[in-house]
Amino acid sequence: MAVLVALGAFLMTLIGGWTAQRVTDRRHLVLGLAGGLMLGVVGLDLLPEALEAAGDPVFGVPRALLLFVGGFLLAHAVERLLAVRQAAHGAGADWGAARSASMSGGGRATGGRAPQVGLTAAAAMVAHSLMDGIALGAAFQVGGGMGATVAVAVVTHDFADGFNTYTITSLYGNARRKAVAMLVADALAPILGAASTLLFTLPEELLGSYLGFFGGALLYLAAAEILPEAHHEHPARSTLLCTVAGVAFIWLVVGLSA
Repeated sequence: MAVLVALGAFLMTLIGGWTAQRVTDRRHLVLGLAGGLMLGVVGLDLLPEALEAAGDPVFGVPRALLLFVGGFLLAHAVERLLAVRQAAHGAGADWGAARSASMSGGGRATGGRAPQVGLTAAAAMVAHSLMDGIALGAAFQVGGGMGATVAVAVVTHDFADGFNTYTITSLYGNARRKAVAMLVADALAPILGAASTLLFTLPEELLGSYLGFFGGALLYLAAAEILPEAHHEHPARSTLLCTVAGVAFIWLVVGLSA
């Protein structure tokens, strides 16, 4: 089941990349909804499950919470090292120029940006998508309800990943074929991650720890990347409503699967 859901993530990643080439001023609504779905999964499902399964506290703090903070901080550190935030904030202003450069097949830097930086940032997203697949397989090991809610997060998140992978690769002046290649790699990564969990079963305590860590990283992406980008150019009420709708939908899913 996890591999089948990962196939859905594969398609959503490709759709996200395709949308990055087509969408204009409506992407803030899509990203607002994606951020709300991710926030709901972390706060209403992943973290409670991790707290229940992760075992004894460490120096007075639940292990799942320590790993949750660790996942958040690691995602922050990676984002700072690879300058993903700079690329994301420049997407609105520079997207037209970057798209023109990528469509022309050029591999030169855009606005002083080195193409290698865009490829490195995209490669980090591919690695994260691989971890998404592992988290998906691990969630289905817990049970169908947990797997279903994580599946919503992974599939939705991978739409945003595909969108951002293509955008950032192109933004730094890489040729369109390189942007497409990174998009395909990002789409395949969740399938490989989910398939790897067919070879082993995580102990409950280790599984809870991993879900806590994954939840921290997912929350960082939602709160520090996707939602700010959604509101960056269009701080509209409709964007906020899409975010609230995403959280409410996850609440409904959790309630029905309980």
